[in-house]
Amino acid sequence: MKAPLKIIFALVYAAALCSAQTEATSSGAKPLAKEAPAPAPTIQTPQTPANSSQTPPQPAAPPATPSASQAAPARDQAAPPANLSAEGKAPTAKADANPAKKAYVIGPLDVLIIKVWNQANLSGPFDVGPDGMISLPLIGQVKADGLTTRQLEEVLTQRLKEFLNTPEVNVQVARVNSKRYFVYGEVGRPGEFPLVQETTVMDALSNVGGFRDFANTKKIYVLRGTQKFNFNYKEVSKGKNLEQNILLQNGDRIFVP
Repeated sequence: MKAPLKIIFALVYAAALCSAQTEATSSGAKPLAKEAPAPAPTIQTPQTPANSSQTPPQPAAPPATPSASQAAPARDQAAPPANLSAEGKAPTAKADANPAKKAYVIGPLDVLIIKVWNQANLSGPFDVGPDGMISLPLIGQVKADGLTTRQLEEVLTQRLKEFLNTPEVNVQVARVNSKRYFVYGEVGRPGEFPLVQETTVMDALSNVGGFRDFANTKKIYVLRGTQKFNFNYKEVSKGKNLEQNILLQNGDRIFVP
């Protein structure tokens, strides 16, 4: 009898449970379900590759505001000159293409103007003789040939110290008769010219009043004794073959065909 009772009780319990579920469904109520907990926020961190030796980039710091002492350059630090090279060296100065001309050397038959301060009787024009000597009051004969005007001033000053206190002497060349060159041919003003200072062929041709219409400026030449030097005016004037532009010597003759 015990087994049937257990079956009866189970059937009754099942019927009651089904009845309760039917009522809940008819009333629209839904079985309560437990809410799943909200997922925790995920914090993403920069990943560094396993085979990389570089550290992850750090956020840049805000630029610091320079102080007044840092903003203004120090007064005792001078800026480098603008003409310094990258190595900090000043560029080497180039040689002057037109060096200063040498002083004139006095020769026989030249005419000099000699002035002695506050000594009118010792001042005036003096001719250099064929032997290269000049003659002055008080001191007599003095060799001028082969000297520049500055050198002759020093010689005369030393000689005059025997007669005068602190003499001041000035010497100038009034006329050159000892050194000259000649220009012939198709030029505006041919003739004889004094060789007062260092003079090139180009310098000489600039003093002859230009070329005539039929002058052959490519075939100019200079005669020096038995030597002949060719000169192409068009080439030299364009900066070509400048070795043709030689310095003239006493007695040189320039021909422009």
